Amino acid sequence: MTNNPTGSQFLNREVGQIEFNRRVLAQAATKDVPLLERLKFLCIVSSNLDEFFEVRVAGVKEQINLDTPGFGPDGMLPHQVFKRVSEQAHALVTLQYQLLNQEVLPGLAKEGIHFLRRSAWSDTQREWIRAFFFRELMPVLTPIGLDIAHPFPRVLNKSLNFAVELEGKDAFGRSSGTAIVQAPRVLPRLILLPREISDSEYNFVFLSSILHAHVGELFSGMNVLGCYQFRATRNSELFVDEEEVKNLRIALQGELPQRHLGNAVRLEVADNCPKHMSDFLLEQLGLSHDDFYQVEGPVNLVRLMQVPDLIDRPDLKYPSFIPGLPQTLQKKKAVDIFQMIRNNDILLHHPYQSFQPVIHFIQQAAVDPDVVAIKQTVYRTGTDSLIMTALIAAAGAGKEVTVVVELLARFDEEANINWASRLEEVGAHVVYGVVGHKTHAKMAMVVRREEGKLRRYIHVGTGNYHASTARLYTDFGLFSCNEEVCADVNEVFMQLTGLGKAGKLKHLWQSPFSLHSQMLATINNEAQNAIAGKPARIIAKMNALLEPEIIKALYAASGAGVKIDLIIRGVCALRPGIKGLSENIRVRSVIGRFLEHSRIFYFRSGGAHAIYLSSADWMDRNFFRRIEICFPVLEEKLKKRVLSEGLSIYLKDNRQAWEMDGDGHYHIKTARRAKRLCAQETLLTQLAAAK
Repeated sequence: MTNNPTGSQFLNREVGQIEFNRRVLAQAATKDVPLLERLKFLCIVSSNLDEFFEVRVAGVKEQINLDTPGFGPDGMLPHQVFKRVSEQAHALVTLQYQLLNQEVLPGLAKEGIHFLRRSAWSDTQREWIRAFFFRELMPVLTPIGLDIAHPFPRVLNKSLNFAVELEGKDAFGRSSGTAIVQAPRVLPRLILLPREISDSEYNFVFLSSILHAHVGELFSGMNVLGCYQFRATRNSELFVDEEEVKNLRIALQGELPQRHLGNAVRLEVADNCPKHMSDFLLEQLGLSHDDFYQVEGPVNLVRLMQVPDLIDRPDLKYPSFIPGLPQTLQKKKAVDIFQMIRNNDILLHHPYQSFQPVIHFIQQAAVDPDVVAIKQTVYRTGTDSLIMTALIAAAGAGKEVTVVVELLARFDEEANINWASRLEEVGAHVVYGVVGHKTHAKMAMVVRREEGKLRRYIHVGTGNYHASTARLYTDFGLFSCNEEVCADVNEVFMQLTGLGKAGKLKHLWQSPFSLHSQMLATINNEAQNAIAGKPARIIAKMNALLEPEIIKALYAASGAGVKIDLIIRGVCALRPGIKGLSENIRVRSVIGRFLEHSRIFYFRSGGAHAIYLSSADWMDRNFFRRIEICFPVLEEKLKKRVLSEGLSIYLKDNRQAWEMDGDGHYHIKTARRAKRLCAQETLLTQLAAAK
């Protein structure tokens, strides 16, 4: 076996994602975090791990099955990656359930919030639960007895199932001894008991507990020896040959149902499942013991995410807040958004500042008689979107509405297909981007007739047009009517909807054409300034850093003497602080109440202090397989805001910031004697409106 000569310079992506989830899990272990929020962080880890197995682990297993030759950039072979990930994921899940059982659930119980085991049910509760089973559960359950005519069912991805051991013969004389019961997804996984039969306000019962108690009712005349909940995670990547299909939307609609039936990649069972049953399930799913996770509690913690919404206890949650508005939009009477944009560019910093102006921008355009056209990209927008409703209204009113809908936005495909259909029904122009390149750019353009000529207005941002996530994710959005920037945005729209060569853009950097080369050139320019003895500086904030050429350029800039600070929420393949390689590079990750989602790039640029915002992380896919934009902040006042609110304050955070070492491990950055500074809390105080 030969060693990969570049392996020592890069860290592994999959291992990095486990490290990221370790940092998220640390929030659930933090006593300062309110109890119900700690429960949410446990659920977020489960949700993250679900996608991790569905996509990343599934991909590694595919590489192993195909015997893919060669090393990755990190110098690891696929089977080595899988072994490392399996070991670390098992350790992470063990810690997750320890926190649940030893800290979070006992803490909630002290607050009168209980998740009752069967042994704790009172006679009155047991009677109510039995009636609930026959009324709500029994009619929709379909037990499948395993025999020659009923082979092991292809259980749906991430569905809750029960393996039931039986003794005796049924009405037809069959005695296979095993049956599978799948809990339909329409059934709630948690049931809140009525107050009149509870000794506290919040007593919950798991659906699994109810089914365990009454599973014998499904197998009349037979003896139930055991009932064990389990959950299979499957490969969820969609395979659509974009070069072959004639209609991507129709092809995708046909492919979506298959997502739930991909190859299994993980088996989760409860702690009461005996070895012979877990071995049977592994065999049926085609999995090995490395894919097996036995947990002390519910096999799907994601379903506990609903609990905080069911409980009226503000003292156990983060304090509520009202997003603020920039001063220019703080008007008591109705705001003419176009007039405000003509006065000055407007910067919004979500979630501290409201997403409502973005919605208002499209809504006002939809009803404004002077607006002649609206163009917008849609990556993720949700199933209930005021923006999409406004676009539909605008098209219905006869305006030229063009929407670039990315049908292959992972796990949002169905919602986007539905929006595309509704837009087409009212006469909007709907296009699905460019074959082989996901449209990930976040941009909207309104064309308005003013004083006999057309004027363009744009909104560009780092995050999706999704009102719900705008309350949870940190992102920047920019309104402008700068003619040159608007012309660049229009050029990108023309590329997406028409045909022709890519035109040269004056201000925007765009994937897959110029973003990678421009970013490399700008990093190299800082290195050249440092070599020439000029001040040089790079600060970059993003979700992930993986692209090898960018990492090499950063190493070279570090060697030239450029001080580099990277604020990377998730995976980072760069190794900071390595003598002779990256001693001038510091990497930190901030994990807190809000998901850090903005992409910000600062270059000293010979004193020009260039600041760019982008939809793109520094990853191969963003540079080469997606349509992305990176746009400058041109107004000096707004540049100072981005530098202060988006970068500088995160470099001073000593409460939620983790410092990364050269081996990819993270250590919480707390200064005991220093004044407490939490970036997210400070920005809430500075930018959010009064409660």
